[in-house]
Amino acid sequence: MNMQKLMKEAQKMQKEILEVQEKLNETVYEGVSSLVSVVVNGKKELIKVEIKDKDTIENDDIELLEDMIIVAVNDAMRKIDEDKEQKMSKYGQGFSGLM
Repeated sequence: MNMQKLMKEAQKMQKEILEVQEKLNETVYEGVSSLVSVVVNGKKELIKVEIKDKDTIENDDIELLEDMIIVAVNDAMRKIDEDKEQKMSKYGQGFSGLM
């Protein structure tokens, strides 16, 4: 394989990787716990927090609610990482630093 062809292949792959990353950044992910759901974008920015049973939560349950928000946010972040890993794995381990 000549060098020029190799460079074109590398440029094509780089373009594909950037397109996949942009799509991932625009994707929204929902994380859930028993009392809370959250929506996060692919850049790991929190977009929305929803408390499911507002009527049943009393002041004493605020600490529990805070814990449930953490669980839901972490669930959404895990989904982002899994999706990125799955979509970027076809480009090999050498590109993991780009994610």
